Amino acid sequence: MKRIDDRPAPVLLLCAQAVVWPGAALVRGEVPSAYALLVAVLVAGPVTAVLALRRSRPVTALVVVAVACALGAGPLPVGATAVLGTAGVALALWTVATERDAFTTVVCGVSLAVWQLLYGLTLHRLSDRDGLDLVLTALLYAAACGAGMLARRSRSARRASDDLLRRAESERRRLPAVERRRMERELHDVSAHHLTAVVVTAGAALGLRDRRPELADEALRFAVDTGHEVTRALGTLRAPAPSDSGLPAPEERLLGLVDGFRRIGQPVDCAIDPLPEGAVADAAYGIVREALTNVARYAPGAATTVRCRYGDDRTDVVVTSGAPLPGAPAHAADLGGGRGQGILRSRAREAGGTLTTGPTEDGGWEVRAVLPGRMAGAGDRPGARGYRAAQVTAAAGLVLQPLLPVLAIRAEETPTGSDVSAGVLFALLAAAQAVTLLWLRRAPRVAYGALGVLALLWPAAAATGGYTGPVLLPPALGALATCVALASGGPVRAGGGWSRSSPRPFGAPVGQPAQGRGELRERPRRRRSRPLTRPVLLAGAITVHTAAVTTAVLDRGTGAPAWAVATAALAGTAPVMCAAHRVGTLRARRAQATRAERDGRLGALTGEAVRDAWAERRRIADGLETTVLARTAGMVAEAEAGRLEAAAERAREALAAMRALLDAVRDGEAGPALRPQPTLQALDLLARQCRAAGREVEIRLTGRVPGRLPAAVDLAAYHAAETVLTTGGEQPATLELDASDGTLTLTATGVPSAAHPAVRERLAARVAALDGALTTGPADTVRLLLPLAPGDGEERER
Repeated sequence: MKRIDDRPAPVLLLCAQAVVWPGAALVRGEVPSAYALLVAVLVAGPVTAVLALRRSRPVTALVVVAVACALGAGPLPVGATAVLGTAGVALALWTVATERDAFTTVVCGVSLAVWQLLYGLTLHRLSDRDGLDLVLTALLYAAACGAGMLARRSRSARRASDDLLRRAESERRRLPAVERRRMERELHDVSAHHLTAVVVTAGAALGLRDRRPELADEALRFAVDTGHEVTRALGTLRAPAPSDSGLPAPEERLLGLVDGFRRIGQPVDCAIDPLPEGAVADAAYGIVREALTNVARYAPGAATTVRCRYGDDRTDVVVTSGAPLPGAPAHAADLGGGRGQGILRSRAREAGGTLTTGPTEDGGWEVRAVLPGRMAGAGDRPGARGYRAAQVTAAAGLVLQPLLPVLAIRAEETPTGSDVSAGVLFALLAAAQAVTLLWLRRAPRVAYGALGVLALLWPAAAATGGYTGPVLLPPALGALATCVALASGGPVRAGGGWSRSSPRPFGAPVGQPAQGRGELRERPRRRRSRPLTRPVLLAGAITVHTAAVTTAVLDRGTGAPAWAVATAALAGTAPVMCAAHRVGTLRARRAQATRAERDGRLGALTGEAVRDAWAERRRIADGLETTVLARTAGMVAEAEAGRLEAAAERAREALAAMRALLDAVRDGEAGPALRPQPTLQALDLLARQCRAAGREVEIRLTGRVPGRLPAAVDLAAYHAAETVLTTGGEQPATLELDASDGTLTLTATGVPSAAHPAVRERLAARVAALDGALTTGPADTVRLLLPLAPGDGEERER
């Protein structure tokens, strides 16, 4: 990323300081002393150098600039550090706000303001003018903090948006290949594991049929059951569950796998720790299954141990087999396709681990995988230590700042003001407004109300403190916070459109539901107050600040009538508030347009990725129909007819067909020219793409969803799910599908973007084509009701 040159700003500040002093003094004919010039150089030189390097250590730079200017203010004449002590400190504080977190920024800003107050109280009591200087300085610091935080937030938003689109683009290219590898790996694991077990069992039964004829019946039953399991597993491969919520725990899956090998005569000893759901558990299961399959294939009957230890730093998965038993026939030794080792390593690598294989000293074989442990990824986030150090430094500066006035050389006696200084009251009001602005996004209604009340208190503070300065200055200071709030484009409606908290039917007046096709219904809920809109805020701000200006002028005394004062105040206040309101509206529109553009690109990338991956899945699934599944069905038929040798031969043919299909999968990476439209079977691909783009998505299918859906309903349901999950938002989302009374219900939660008019119109068009219904509410929930009765009688297998 291109770095900004930080040197021009400090140099300009140094030149401006030289113009103010000693330049202005020389123009008046006053020649500064050599001592004053030496002190000025000793202050200005380090301050300029530190400001030029402020981005690398912003908090340290702020402390150095503030301390240097404070120490130099004593021996130097008035104005000798005016520019560096105000604009220089504000520049350093702005850098802190752009480079550090909000808490560090607030601590540094409060430290400077508190130092200003303690400095005045230590040297002399605060007068009205001193209080105003404190308020203006605090406002400068607040403006620097706010501008820096806004710049940091905008920069972070741009970076996050760019990273999101970059990840989505990368995943769009990667998802088809990932899906191809997944199906290749799962096809190998499922077919090789189950069909190898059939060959091994049948071979053992045929070899012992003279001495133990009952083994033949057991082998036939095992072949039938295994054939049905292969069919089911390959069906799941074609349409995997989008969520792992229905699977057993990883430990139970591993123990069940070990028991399955024990049933075919393989002695296996195991010690398995509980594992959490996730990539590590899936990799451990796949590694153990492949290793045990290889043992049953090449060393049947050899003693085998399985160890799975889940630790803080690493997870060890070790499968060790003894040497092949002398004279034991290896019925499936010729069935390997040479892919097992590569698949094992790819599983470990994708989980973030490593895998090694090799012979043992006693002639056996060992597979050892080292996977991440429970503490993987639990470290501090980048920069956390630096942030804590910055906060400690700022807090230490706040503690030590009361000592700075003691080091100052000159302490002047100034006349005291009233017992309750107007400056102190102004400082308290300014601090209250600053705190209120911090809560603007979390509680906009309360924040705007508090700003209005505080604006009316400025004239009262001026009257109570005996303020005699410019009459319009207190109301202007009170209006500054309101202008900032209006210009910030806070979380309120722009007016006249749709609100997330009050959805209503398309094309129907408020309170009247739409009827007929594409009906949009509103859920019964508690009555809510009307949301704030920008026109309402603008009118309220103009009214409040007109009243504040009128009160301030009338309290000071004037010969003009009250209505003339109010009219003049309105004429002066309205343009200022309208300008701030216009800035906020433009910022909100620009932000909305940027989000809409990003969401559109993200949705397009997600749709392209899912369609490419879906085309790969359908291509491989079509090959399954005519190869592995057909021969597996033949194996089941032979076993049910009692022909064990034929069943074993069909199992061998199915394994050979599986190897041929894997070769075709690997060689034919180019997708078809015409891609099929995704259906609900592609929900797992959609969820995977959303997770890759940074949004956690959970998809739940209840047991009532039928296995066969009408084609129109299947397509409409998928496209609706794609619409609600790819239209923006970073919060976790949940998509649940259920069916009852001839209606498919799709409920999406955590999708506040679904309240946008354009999104709801797209959803309404989907459901209208099927005579369905669209229900919205609460604010982040949308529900689609699609009738399952097919309109054209066409149904498609899911």
